[in-house]
Amino acid sequence: MEQQFIVSSSPHVKSSESISSIMQDVIIALVPASLAGVCFFGIRALAVILTAIASCILSEYVFERITKRKNTTGDLSAVVTGLLLALNLPATIPLWMVIIGSAFAIVIVKQLYGGLGKNFMNPALAARCFMLVAWAGSMSSFVQPFAGVDAVSSATPLAVLKGIEQGSLPTLLQAFVGVKGGCIGETSGLALLIGFGYLLVKRVVDIRIPLFYIASFALLIYLFGNNTTQYGMAYFTLMHVLSGGLLIGALFMATDYVTTPTTFWGQIIFGIGCGVITFAIRVFGSYPEGVSFSIILMNIVTPLIERFTTPKPFGEVKKNG
Repeated sequence: MEQQFIVSSSPHVKSSESISSIMQDVIIALVPASLAGVCFFGIRALAVILTAIASCILSEYVFERITKRKNTTGDLSAVVTGLLLALNLPATIPLWMVIIGSAFAIVIVKQLYGGLGKNFMNPALAARCFMLVAWAGSMSSFVQPFAGVDAVSSATPLAVLKGIEQGSLPTLLQAFVGVKGGCIGETSGLALLIGFGYLLVKRVVDIRIPLFYIASFALLIYLFGNNTTQYGMAYFTLMHVLSGGLLIGALFMATDYVTTPTTFWGQIIFGIGCGVITFAIRVFGSYPEGVSFSIILMNIVTPLIERFTTPKPFGEVKKNG
């Protein structure tokens, strides 16, 4: 019997992984940070999380029905977008803002560019930046953990470190566990690292971008940070790393498959670029945080990074002329 061979272009790679399985792993990895957020900020945090997820799913479903596209809500990417957005929001934010932000992430940033795999920036981060510009007051209203329903806004460690607001700084242990003001999912470094460890074990992400992101930022803060506190530079640096959205951004947003480089050197350049921009915004800018803007800016230059870091195919010869 004659054997038929099918010849096609490389790479010839088989994998049991699918979009939905990868998204499921990301959701599982975000569970510790979500539980920590609900534990620290109460039922209001849970309401924000559920609203964001439901709004993202509904926005994707409605848009695809209107445009007569295939229904992709089953791949769980909308769930991941909603969960990431919620974890980057304060627990006190009005729910109607969460709905609008979720719709912006799905419709404007994701679907209008062709859907999953074609968006050029992280939808959750883009929505967060949009919300920061549209509702700066609500997006900057943070409360302390366990403050209850009658909580009032209080200073975050980043605002205190920058000298924008007055307040006491937590210990490094408190900052690591999450006993400090901030967004729902960014406060507990412990919970975020547990989730990231799961992704590493499952080989869903690579450590390269987070490592170079955090290391480059920490080095710059240690060498050139404006430490006006009574503590030494080691405390100042670690508090910067553990405060704000640096860990959730580096571990879960800068590792996005679609909007970050896939090459070895490209990922290193991307991580360092994020660290440098975050440092510049936190130290020289008027805004105490810089993670969202840094990752989005590096998302924009990802195609350029890929162009110059993609290895040349073996045996390729440049054409003359």
